Amino acid sequence: MADLGHAARTDPPVVYADVEAAAARLDGVSNRTPVLTSRFVDERVGGRVFFKCENFQRAGAFKFRGAYNALSRLSNEQRERGVLAYSSGNHAQAVALAGRLLRVSTTIVMPGDAPEVKLAATRGYGAEVVEYDRTETTREELGARISQERDLSLIPPYDHPDIIAGQGTTARELFEEVGQLDLLLVCCGGGGLLSGCAIAVRTLSPGCRIVGVEPERANDATRSFRTKKLHTIDNPDTIADGVRTPSLGRLTFPLVLRHVDEMVTVAEDAILHAMFLLWERMKVVVEPTGALAAAALFEGAIEASGARVGVIVSGGNVDLKRIGALLP
Repeated sequence: MADLGHAARTDPPVVYADVEAAAARLDGVSNRTPVLTSRFVDERVGGRVFFKCENFQRAGAFKFRGAYNALSRLSNEQRERGVLAYSSGNHAQAVALAGRLLRVSTTIVMPGDAPEVKLAATRGYGAEVVEYDRTETTREELGARISQERDLSLIPPYDHPDIIAGQGTTARELFEEVGQLDLLLVCCGGGGLLSGCAIAVRTLSPGCRIVGVEPERANDATRSFRTKKLHTIDNPDTIADGVRTPSLGRLTFPLVLRHVDEMVTVAEDAILHAMFLLWERMKVVVEPTGALAAAALFEGAIEASGARVGVIVSGGNVDLKRIGALLP
């Protein structure tokens, strides 16, 4: 498997200086996404809530931050060879767009049952899409084989220092805009966004509790966090397709253990309820994964009364045909 040629890093693999460096690379390239508030939400939870809306990020999700940061760190030789990524959608689109901006050819391994809107957008950004059947192989196995055969640098969706640092700029921007928080809620799949944001929290708002949120059906990170042993779930059956990752990563697992205060889970109905509430009351288009953190807040999984609360809305790439069938 081709790697990115980074020098060996001492523990921890990512520190706040890496987030700052990523922010400099992203300056003028990524969108500085809005922070929205809602009187309705504040009254409902009894606190002051700030939604960091990464659904307005380029390619529709926070993933662009990490993807662009990682590709911008490639050597000229690696750029000429091209890169490979695997993803159910948002990382795929992010790598494809970053590749187009940086003139790097991209090959993306995606499940054939990925949301059509994400498949179409990835191809639209100029990537070659290789579809696979989840029941026959894993994206990691297929991606490793193709990257080796074609000598492509692998850009994983979360378990890479530059990906983690790029995602951490999400929380950095939030704190720059709203100041200190008591609580920050972040969705969790492979842990790239959660660990990156947690690193930023520890520097910029040390008194803030950071909580990761998963679907009940995809609770590998929550179990790993509580037992301090890595748990795996293969292809979890959840509407939140962006967190159908098998486990936390080699880098993200220790970072989550080091910096995150708590992990909670939410039911499928709660995810959909939160998504529709954000659509209806705040007029923002959010995908199921993007509503995970809000679901924990709305369902009372975390006490927020009297607190200043940040909620990362991670993305807005909705397959309307699929979601329409779920309307109450």
